[in-house]
Amino acid sequence: MAFIQCDFYSEVLKGSTSMNVILPQLKRTPSQTHKLPTLYLLHGLSDDHTIWQRRTSIERYADMLELAVVMPNVNRSFYANMVNGYEYWTFISEELPAIARWFFPLSDVREHNFVAGLSMGGYGAFKLAFACPEKFAAAASLSGALDVERMYSAHSMEFKNIFGEIGDIKGSENDLFYLAKKLAGSDGPKPILYQSCGIEDYLYKDNINFRDFITGLSLNLTYEEEPGEHEWGYWDQKIKKVLHWLKCKFPEAVIARV
Repeated sequence: MAFIQCDFYSEVLKGSTSMNVILPQLKRTPSQTHKLPTLYLLHGLSDDHTIWQRRTSIERYADMLELAVVMPNVNRSFYANMVNGYEYWTFISEELPAIARWFFPLSDVREHNFVAGLSMGGYGAFKLAFACPEKFAAAASLSGALDVERMYSAHSMEFKNIFGEIGDIKGSENDLFYLAKKLAGSDGPKPILYQSCGIEDYLYKDNINFRDFITGLSLNLTYEEEPGEHEWGYWDQKIKKVLHWLKCKFPEAVIARV
């Protein structure tokens, strides 16, 4: 495997930012046209692009697959175009994939692109899947912060800078419930979904409510729960499960290395 710490300039953010990238070292000779399937792996509210590498065995797990992993930095933005701040949604949904594909041999085929994240990153993963279903074939949320309207009172000062007033969230492009319903009613492609949360997690009830909402929309959701809190031991095991899930669902794209 190759592990790359990539610092670059973002036109959208008007400044330098970073991403970490894991690339497989193929055990066969790739063709010049070979492009890698890609998992965009998103961090949580208190973390950055380095956290998955520091707190989990993501590189070791990914080493079993011919899969690139891109881990971008979005600070505490909730993957949104902030009311008072930067346009992180435009960055993550448009600019980042284009830049990553310019720097590295990553596929732009929908069936080769996936997104996953934890907590705030779980929200970001589902937001990308619901709002950009033509770009992503699958999304996974681990202990996701999926109901930002309900969470508003606990983060009111910060959320006001991100989303505006609490009344601005419901029915907006930052509302996962709205985006999911819009996706379910569309005629276009619909990503498959994976959701998990520990039953001792403080976001467990929100995850149950969101699971029930998605199930009612008849979207393709795999849901799992087991004992676990909002912590890295749980997420280390679940990201391994996500990679296995992707391999089973997309065997022609996510190839096991033998």
